[in-house]
Amino acid sequence: MKPEDSVGPAVAGTRTDQSPPLAAVVVAAHRPARRQKVSRRYIYLVTLAQFGVFVAFITPLAISLSIRVSILAPGHEEYLGYITGIGATTALITGPFLGIASDRTKSRIGRRRPYMIVGLLVGLLSLFVMALAPSVAILGMGWVLAQLGWGQVLVNLQFSTADRLPEEQRGRVAGLAGFATQIAPVLGVTMAGIFSGNALLLFVVPGVLGLVLVLLFVCLVHEADTRDAEFTDHLTPTVLLKKFVFNPVQHPDYSLVWLSRFLFYFGLTLNTTFASFFFAYKLGLSVTEVTSVIASVSILGIVATTAGAIGGGFFSDRLKMRRVFVLLAGVFFAAGAIIMTASSELPGLILGSLVVSVGIGMFSAVDQALLLDVLPERDTDAGRFMSIANFAIAIPQAVAPLVAPALLAVGMTEAGEKNYMLLYLLAGALVLLAGLVVLRIRSVR
Repeated sequence: MKPEDSVGPAVAGTRTDQSPPLAAVVVAAHRPARRQKVSRRYIYLVTLAQFGVFVAFITPLAISLSIRVSILAPGHEEYLGYITGIGATTALITGPFLGIASDRTKSRIGRRRPYMIVGLLVGLLSLFVMALAPSVAILGMGWVLAQLGWGQVLVNLQFSTADRLPEEQRGRVAGLAGFATQIAPVLGVTMAGIFSGNALLLFVVPGVLGLVLVLLFVCLVHEADTRDAEFTDHLTPTVLLKKFVFNPVQHPDYSLVWLSRFLFYFGLTLNTTFASFFFAYKLGLSVTEVTSVIASVSILGIVATTAGAIGGGFFSDRLKMRRVFVLLAGVFFAAGAIIMTASSELPGLILGSLVVSVGIGMFSAVDQALLLDVLPERDTDAGRFMSIANFAIAIPQAVAPLVAPALLAVGMTEAGEKNYMLLYLLAGALVLLAGLVVLRIRSVR
């Protein structure tokens, strides 16, 4: 084990992968500690772990659920919206409880890792449930388990970055994580193309990769023992409910980041949930047949996502500017959505998808860094405020898939052709508005 990875307080002037000792950060009258730079080892491991979670977790959302719905309920793609909406609602309700619990967990292995371990077990179970589901209802139950399991692994990895990262590394790490989590579905969709004929392998193979990469982080990145942690308030039902909300007047910049996230992910969810059906409609193919096409398009999107995520994250650190990059992400996304809706051939769909990928990658990186820059009460309630920020992701994921079928039905032809143009143009407009909102932030450039 390297000295920089050992358990214990950091020595001034050295790098450390350790969270601040809990006993030092939970007292009421402390000042936020200046965070020291983390090692490259930590950066690589947290990036790989998030990549693994997204391979396991987003593959079903990107393609596997679509394939299973088309088999279990042919001609009823609206069921996909209901399944993903219910799963996101579950995450919305449970997220803050689990975030607060993570902040206050006392264990020998720290406060974040126990949730990653349990989340892995639940997440793997969910994949088997979805793969073997005999009905749409059971498939939906499996997705709820996936939200609870893989979702907890992911948010606690993010809590870890809030605990450890100094300002000068946030954009860089968020850029790498954003790149990893955006290319993960590419690998997942490629796997789906290979295993589309075997429901069990379709879900479980991505899950095994996620398991291995998360276990590397859990085993090699250590946290301080939190069994002696002390807290200044008792977690009564009233106190707990109060922790679900925050005062926008006290935290205006955090509120603006929350709103920007909400708008972006509402647009993104509208854009991605029905992507398989959109490509099938545009190209005149079945959902199963379009899997290989989506895989090819997604592979080409790696370059665009890399440019957006890593470029946006690194340059936002170097230039000490976040807002302009969030706005630029919205512009790219909206332009790409327009190109896709106007195209009826594969080249135009590819071009639009690449432009959208630049916007997604850039936003995912810079938004995460911006959130960490404005996060209130970082040392004592990072899990709480990041969970509330995740409301801005969970609410759109819950609501947008339920709204999308109504948008698709607007002006639907007698032949059953759905209004994908309206869906994608609205998605682009919402994302562009998300970029404009952050221009009102005052504490960060």
